[in-house]
Amino acid sequence: MTKRVILFDCDGVLVESETLSARVMQEMTAEQGLDISSDEALEFIRGRKVAEWVAELEALLGRALPPRFVTDFRDRCTELFATELRPVPHVRQVLEGLEPPFCTASSAPREKILNTLGLTGLLPLFQDRIYSAYEVGTWKPDPGLFLHAAADLGALPEHCAVVEDSPVGVRAGITAGMSVFAYAPPQNGTAARLAADGAVTFSSMKELPALLDGWAGRLPAAAAVL
Repeated sequence: MTKRVILFDCDGVLVESETLSARVMQEMTAEQGLDISSDEALEFIRGRKVAEWVAELEALLGRALPPRFVTDFRDRCTELFATELRPVPHVRQVLEGLEPPFCTASSAPREKILNTLGLTGLLPLFQDRIYSAYEVGTWKPDPGLFLHAAADLGALPEHCAVVEDSPVGVRAGITAGMSVFAYAPPQNGTAARLAADGAVTFSSMKELPALLDGWAGRLPAAAAVL
């Protein structure tokens, strides 16, 4: 039986980790003599592979960052997560109202995904439905991660919905042939850009269930069965 699957990004969609990571990144780049704003730091890291934005920082600095920069960045983020990480408002209620299969497909390493979901109490809702770009070997905006997750869960791309918050994530979902919903709270200032990339945007997780219900209603009858 054909089924529909909902694929959630993790950072910024399930857990409010991106602003914390951006704070660490801003502090560490300042230590290297490069001052960037908190908004610029968030734009650098949102939804992206660490190696990519590190290379961009090195280009701005005109030199290589210390060998332990990435390791220290991850360690400092982990310390901050332990005391300040929270789930995205209302996302627990959304997840608890869904029937599997749904999953998280993230550009982060599995260890980080497990840690952040565990700290916020969301891990039991995903069980073994966790997909990391580091294990698949493709990073957004490449659609490979989403296509791998869909295939593993037995769903066709056109019967999948992606919930994202970053331009690279939206592009990955669109390229994969999936419907894309983008979480864009007003403070992020990303709604127009994400909509231009092809996503249906929403400003609060409270809005997501109705959007998903409407999407499911537009699928062929066989595909709308969970």
